[in-house]
Amino acid sequence: MIRLPGADGQLYTYVPGSAGAAAGGGEEPTREGVGAPLVSRTVFAAAHVVADPLADTSPDGPSAVDWDATLAFRRHLWAHGLGVAEAMDTAQRGMGLEWERAAELIRRSAAEARAVDGRIACGVGTDQLSVADGRSPAQLRDRIRAAYEEQLALAEETGAQAILMASRALAAAARGPEEYAEIYGALLRQAARPVILHWLGPMFDPALEGYWGSTDLDEATDTFLAIIAAQPEKVDGVKVSLLDADREVALRRRLPPGVRCYTGDDFHYPELVAGDEQGHSDALLGVFDPLAPVAARAVRQLDEGGARGRAAFRATLDPTVPLARHLFAPPTRYYKTGVVLLAWLAGHQDHFTMVGGLQSARSLPHLARAYELADGIGLFPDPERAAARMRQLLAVQGVVR
Repeated sequence: MIRLPGADGQLYTYVPGSAGAAAGGGEEPTREGVGAPLVSRTVFAAAHVVADPLADTSPDGPSAVDWDATLAFRRHLWAHGLGVAEAMDTAQRGMGLEWERAAELIRRSAAEARAVDGRIACGVGTDQLSVADGRSPAQLRDRIRAAYEEQLALAEETGAQAILMASRALAAAARGPEEYAEIYGALLRQAARPVILHWLGPMFDPALEGYWGSTDLDEATDTFLAIIAAQPEKVDGVKVSLLDADREVALRRRLPPGVRCYTGDDFHYPELVAGDEQGHSDALLGVFDPLAPVAARAVRQLDEGGARGRAAFRATLDPTVPLARHLFAPPTRYYKTGVVLLAWLAGHQDHFTMVGGLQSARSLPHLARAYELADGIGLFPDPERAAARMRQLLAVQGVVR
């Protein structure tokens, strides 16, 4: 029994395991290395980084990463058959993890992927720049392109697939859609293998408001699709993170043949991945960091095919949606705090510390509700350990038993 703080500031009693293991996501695979491949969908989990809790640093200082624990978590994802989306916003790019450390993360994770034959795609951006770099808009655009090229070269040198992430600097510097087309067109032309284009909405990063040259999402979609249509052979797929299922479905139906839609919608992923008679989304999701065992099981059920496989997929994954919606509640960009909390409770790391001090970004009631929802779907391999750690967190915050 645990006394948890509610949103109203009052304590209530929660009995761990009382909701039952609806998703049954707790167990770990017994084999090492890479799990059997998922067949019907391509699935990436955007992975978090594990901070070094003993490092003497500050929230605005250089980040300190526990490399052993960080890479062990990637092996956990590969063991379930998922791909790893590395150095994305889930890894706190631009929110505590600076480019120098992200570059090291890409190198280390790509080497680990080669060692276990795991699938990996890495975020390529411009975060070595500040939005004020350059003496004129033209100079800044040149620097943005060069920054992208530097990161693209690094990702490709490691053998990883590149994910062209949205750029805060480009959002600040671009005067219209044509400048997005110019920069992305140049990057696609020089990419050695097909890339994933990432459209990250402002709910994840307010600095990306008006990306693709317009705050009108219909106009922005037209620009996005025109960039893809100009070089479809250079685009493996698009990751769409707008939390708008209808817009994603409409966009994926307009994609050129052979270009995937990787959903980044952490609210509607079961229906989008299940799809309909006109197609489906693959997945590249931050929420699959904590949900890896459940996500892998669900896709394997979908692999069985037919109405039965689809029904089993939804029956497994649908119960996880309340947890996902809670983790990604506004301000959505702080979802990483809940993701790391669940990693600690599940035993993937020994502490609840984040780079940039982001463990403080969510309230104690929010974290308590995340624990309750995760426990209710049987997400923790060791429920007793998760409950004990939750009690430790509560005690530190002054909640007495």
